[in-house]
Order: sequence, then structure tokens, then C-alpha cells
Amino acid sequence: MDSREERIKRRAYEIWEREGRPTGREQEHWDQAVQEIEAEGSETERGPVASDQAVGAKSWKD
Repeated sequence: MDSREERIKRRAYEIWEREGRPTGREQEHWDQAVQEIEAEGSETERGPVASDQAVGAKSWKD
């Protein structure tokens, strides 16, 4: 399993690329990556979330 720091580095890089590779926003991307990785960890600890049957039941045409 990858270390937490390695996962954060990869996520920050993905964010940087997705936003068009801007300069001077390294800390912002790192902080966002940390938040996302921590949120994923919290979801994993809680286990799977039961799906809501109402979600997706309505057609996009409605």
C-alpha cells in the first residue's frame, strides 16, 4: 500500500494538471489533496454507504 504522503503527492499533481498547471498554487493543491485523502480515509473507516433508492430514479428528461 502506498504511503499517505505518496497518495497526497499524486492527488495534488492530479489537481494541478486538472486546473491547467498553474504556477504559485502548490500549497493550495497540497491542502486540497490532504482534505480529499483524509475524507476518503473517513469513508473507508465508516464502511460502504447504503445507496439512496431515490437518487437516479428520476429520468434526466423529467
